[in-house]
Amino acid sequence: MLYPENVGEKLGFNEIRELLRHECLSTMGKNLVDKIQFITNYELLKKLLSQTAEFKEILLNDAPFPSSNYIDIQYLVNKIRVEGTFLSEEDFFSLTLVLTTVFQTIRYFKEREELYPHLQTLLEGLVVEQKILKEIDAVIDPKGKIRPNASPELQKIIREIASAESESRRRLDAIFKNAIKEGWSADGSLTIRDGRLVIPVLAEHKRKMKGLIHDESATGQTIYLEPAEVFELNNKVRDLEFEKRREIIRILTSLTNEVRPYSSLLSTYHNLLTKIDFIRAKASLAIKLDASMPILKNEPYFKLSNARHPLLYLNFKQSGQTIVPLNIKIDLKARIVLVSGPNAGGKSVCMKTVGLLQLMLQAGMLIPADNFSEAGIFKRILVDIGDDQSIESDLSTYSAHLTKMKTFVEMASYHSLIMIDEFGTGTDPQFGGPIAEAVLQVLNQKKAKGVITTHYSNLKLFANNTDGLENASMLFDNTHMQPMYVLQMGKPGSSYAFEIAQKIGLPEQVLKLAKVKIGDQQKKVDTLLVDLEREKKQLYDTKIEIERRQKRLNELLEENKKLKEYYEENRKKLVNDAKIQAQDILKNANKLVENTIAEIRTTKAEKEATKQVRQKLVEEQQKLQLKPAKQIKKRELEPIAVGDWIKLIDSDTTGKVIELNKTNAVIAIGELMSVVKLNRLEKIQSKDKVQNTKSTYAEYQIQQRSNFSPEIDVRGMRGEEALYEIEKYLDRAVMMSQSSLRIIHGRGDGILRKLIRDYLKKYSAVSHIEDEHPDRGGDGISIVNLK
Repeated sequence: MLYPENVGEKLGFNEIRELLRHECLSTMGKNLVDKIQFITNYELLKKLLSQTAEFKEILLNDAPFPSSNYIDIQYLVNKIRVEGTFLSEEDFFSLTLVLTTVFQTIRYFKEREELYPHLQTLLEGLVVEQKILKEIDAVIDPKGKIRPNASPELQKIIREIASAESESRRRLDAIFKNAIKEGWSADGSLTIRDGRLVIPVLAEHKRKMKGLIHDESATGQTIYLEPAEVFELNNKVRDLEFEKRREIIRILTSLTNEVRPYSSLLSTYHNLLTKIDFIRAKASLAIKLDASMPILKNEPYFKLSNARHPLLYLNFKQSGQTIVPLNIKIDLKARIVLVSGPNAGGKSVCMKTVGLLQLMLQAGMLIPADNFSEAGIFKRILVDIGDDQSIESDLSTYSAHLTKMKTFVEMASYHSLIMIDEFGTGTDPQFGGPIAEAVLQVLNQKKAKGVITTHYSNLKLFANNTDGLENASMLFDNTHMQPMYVLQMGKPGSSYAFEIAQKIGLPEQVLKLAKVKIGDQQKKVDTLLVDLEREKKQLYDTKIEIERRQKRLNELLEENKKLKEYYEENRKKLVNDAKIQAQDILKNANKLVENTIAEIRTTKAEKEATKQVRQKLVEEQQKLQLKPAKQIKKRELEPIAVGDWIKLIDSDTTGKVIELNKTNAVIAIGELMSVVKLNRLEKIQSKDKVQNTKSTYAEYQIQQRSNFSPEIDVRGMRGEEALYEIEKYLDRAVMMSQSSLRIIHGRGDGILRKLIRDYLKKYSAVSHIEDEHPDRGGDGISIVNLK
């Protein structure tokens, strides 16, 4: 239940309803928007929200959904049910379009039966009767006209009409040529009068030709005559046309009789399209609002995270501004949130955001808040916003508020959500404050839930000392004297009346007089609130700074983790390489020592020979020690540049440098592209290595050319997946020097086609894009011509 009746207008739901109507494809969907109801059944609401969430997933990430020909055919179904009536060619054509869309929709969901279980329930018990479409197709052609061969009799009549018209035209042409030759005809050509083909004849020669005069010119100098020779033929054509019309009516009546038993099924198909259009519209609006499905609970409470007022969000999005999100919680302990703070600080927007999102949710719509937000179900939403004074009803502003408070107190319960803006205002604060406090106490005793905005200090103190009530305030920047539009739970806020008045420029004398007149107790309360607000601001700023630092720390930890993993991975490899190199050095050293000993023994340790052998050993040791140094020196003298042929130091792999980036190089090793550290590369001059690599790459190119197909099929893929496959395919095509490609994406709604073509237009290697020939696929296939 919603109270009062204009809750939708007060909370802004009427504007949401209008936005939803705009998203509908059909009049049926728009009519369903007008019938939106406030849902309190948990299972039904969960089903509707899940269906919308699944459709949102379809629109964002799946293949294009059938979205054409959502035509209202209920009036056709009603017409079919009446015995003796028949549908026209246009009616059957509309029916064909709708049935085609229905069967495409059913096939779409059948192919994804496990992906969208809640939408699948729309098809439960639905009979798929393709026979209807076949029967209509046998009579009505794809252009919506009756087929010439719809019956043997119609085919015969059409042939006779064509023959009679041909003979009539032949004779008429001969008579017209003779009239021109004799000078009887006026300037002009054959024309039509009263549906008959006639000859323009000069009035003075009308007696020279036998026939029927159908008309004359405005001046009377020209008459339009139907020659007697073709009169009977034209009459025959007209009679045949009447006969043709009677046969068409007979065929359409017969077809209507064949379709009549399926009238109930056609109504079911109509209802299916209506529901699909409605759900699709909700999903489409959810995408525009960046809305999602919260965690639904079968309890009257909510916990909203990063909630946004949908109308403000759209408005800010158009102007490029960023909306401040709302975080608010109402649970079993803190049932009523009392929001205070400065004027124009966002109190009313906060309350209206909560009310509007709850109303949207219980209408089966996704809400603009984080998907881990929690939302419950309320049986009643009671709202008191704005000035409802009425001259006709003799109600003042305060009387109107009291009337609503009376209703609230009577109707409030555990399952009620109450929204009151500027609670207690409209009368003397000395009396309005206590009355408001009493009403708040009764509402709390009834365990009602709600969001209430106020400036009254007695209500703030009452909420601070009462279980079930929670103070909250809109943060205010004391330094710059401006609201921050951030809701802070747990503490009341000051109205900042004096600070705002001072900023506006109210004279100092007036401010001093006002401060003298205000009571000491109230002044202390307000000063305390201002101090608390200042502390909250400092805590908020500190929290933001800590979060920023924590984020940076997490980034550094993640970076350190990756570096450590990289180090561990490469350390093992370096150790293995070092072990292999050490074994080679030891092996060579052992051979050198053995050879030295053998030479000493051979020369029988002669002094001069021994000296020479020792010198040779020292030289070999120096070579081993200087070899890394020489490599480093060589690297410094001959730096690696783009286009150089290189060799990996720790292997015999060779390649060519494609790109340099700081300490990394992008190298081509045969068909493989790889990023390698510069200190792992050695510049080489060997023509054999280069030639070998080139030869390998050439062989690879030949092999790739032979295996490459100039056609790719991306039907059924999601947008990102299709673009990824096309990008890989296009790169290969450019490498293979292909002149053109065929991309099969299908027709559908044209979304995938547009996405692919917009992407290809940015690709520098693409010359132009065109549709395939209509006989070979038309706009369902894109021909991409490469430069």
